[in-house]
Amino acid sequence: MPNELFIGGKWLPSTSGNRIDVFDPSMEKLIATVPDATLEDAAAALDAAHAAAASWAATPPRKRSDILRRAYELMLRDAEAIAVLISRENGKALADARGEVAYAAEFFRWYAEEAVRINGEISVAPSGQARTLVQYQPIGIALLITPWNFPAAMATRKIGPALAAGCTCVLKPATETPLTAFLIAQLLAEAGVPDGVVNVLTTSTAGKLTNAMLDDPRVRKLSFTGSTEVGRVLLRKAADSIVHCSMELGGNAPFVVFEDADLDAAVDGAMIAKMRNGGEACTAANRLYVHRNVIGEFSARLAQRMSALVVGDGAHATTQCGPLVNRASLNKVAALVDDAREKGARVLTGGARLDRAGYFYAPTVLADVPANAALLCEEIFGPVAPIVAFDREDEAVRLANDTEYGLVAYVYTRDLARGLRVSERIESGMIALNRGLVSDPAAPFGGVKQSGLGREGAHHGLLEFMEAKYISTNW
Repeated sequence: MPNELFIGGKWLPSTSGNRIDVFDPSMEKLIATVPDATLEDAAAALDAAHAAAASWAATPPRKRSDILRRAYELMLRDAEAIAVLISRENGKALADARGEVAYAAEFFRWYAEEAVRINGEISVAPSGQARTLVQYQPIGIALLITPWNFPAAMATRKIGPALAAGCTCVLKPATETPLTAFLIAQLLAEAGVPDGVVNVLTTSTAGKLTNAMLDDPRVRKLSFTGSTEVGRVLLRKAADSIVHCSMELGGNAPFVVFEDADLDAAVDGAMIAKMRNGGEACTAANRLYVHRNVIGEFSARLAQRMSALVVGDGAHATTQCGPLVNRASLNKVAALVDDAREKGARVLTGGARLDRAGYFYAPTVLADVPANAALLCEEIFGPVAPIVAFDREDEAVRLANDTEYGLVAYVYTRDLARGLRVSERIESGMIALNRGLVSDPAAPFGGVKQSGLGREGAHHGLLEFMEAKYISTNW
């Protein structure tokens, strides 16, 4: 298993000689160390990306496509090993990790197909005095920053379109989950990605290294997935050099259940939307708004399902809910639940840390959650489902929109007209209508308001790594 910096096609230690510890959150045990990259290492990665840029941009789209297709096949070949590694360094249940690997691999397959569909345009100017030609060219070196919660999928969702567009890149994964990123880099090299096209750095001084790279005029693209707070800092820094930014930031997803909803489907959907990755997802259902006529039955069913989940070591096949990623996350979830309880919320199930090694919190359902509870205003990022009653459609929409975020929302109703009407009114980049899962490599993933800028996935994600060039001519 590679655990060194990947620069210019070589595995290298940090010039500092320092290492970063990587822990298994299920056992709180050290499983590996990785290099703590310096500014010199970052400069070397950019040098390698720059040296490879011209030839990679000139590589025929079919060849880039074939390499990405091969990367997809290699991920499927090694799917179980990647899933076990994700579970070990992230803590997520093995079933979730297997799902992530399949999802992550699909970005390589999708962008293998998109790489050969970078189509330009030609038209006659309205004046009739010129022909307008538009072509799309690689934007340049891309800095890719990924979070710990989906270490494979967030990497492939950025690397796939960058390579399809003809860009070289430097990937900086989260220090909690760097091993998956290094393994993906190894698979890309085996697939035929030339040296320097993909580089991977790990560092304990992310702000310092990121600032230095954004100051380098060769970096023309920043793609970041993480918190809104960090996103704001990066946007301010990127403005100094006018670096093109894609930002997939925080969420506070509403999950709206109307009185006519199929409750079996709604509870199934809530379990997916809330408990995928143990709730540690930007798409996780964060606020469950249920019509007063069905809130009792829905709450009881959800509590029963949540209480039955098998909580344990993420890498065990029987585990359905693993630990949180670290102690800070565990403390945050516990504090949010305590705050809601002190303000009047009722615990239907869970509501406590588990007395065992690892960062475990019991799957929790809260009823009668007051409007001033902190967990209705910020991302929980854990296995906690707060339920709030509503009476009217307008009230449900108002509650759903009462947040600075707008990444995803979930709506359950048997009335298709109402479902579509409410979907249009909710301020969100994505809507799951009678579904608990919204992510798809072929669909544009992204949010509005404080949830980000730009889109990942679909053809939209490819264009994020390209510049439109307009040529005016006559013939």
